[in-house]
Amino acid sequence: MPNLYYTKDHEWIRSDGEIATVGITNYAQSQLGDVVFVELPDVGRKVEKGAEVAVVESVKAASEIYAPASGEVVAVNEALEAAPATVNDDAEGEGWFFKLRLASPDEVAALMTEAQYKAFLETIA
Repeated sequence: MPNLYYTKDHEWIRSDGEIATVGITNYAQSQLGDVVFVELPDVGRKVEKGAEVAVVESVKAASEIYAPASGEVVAVNEALEAAPATVNDDAEGEGWFFKLRLASPDEVAALMTEAQYKAFLETIA
């Protein structure tokens, strides 16, 4: 899937034109353990690439979620508030955190592909 990219902070971003969906990777959720709480950004919030946007808390730790690209939050996954464990069950699917209207789609293309991310994981495992 060529529109799926990854960051070194273990976020994924799937772009569909000017709107992109963001979440954490399977690797990230496995490192966190059981997710018990998520703090989602406000819709309408403008974010810069690399800025803290959301928080995920597990039984082990709290971790920030960073924006993989600049843009405006246009939707959040409210289902996570009632069922945060969805992040553990389907991190790269139904466990998405928020959607961005991209300020610059070129920022996404500069991120790692799935193959590059898998190679990156081998360097930290």
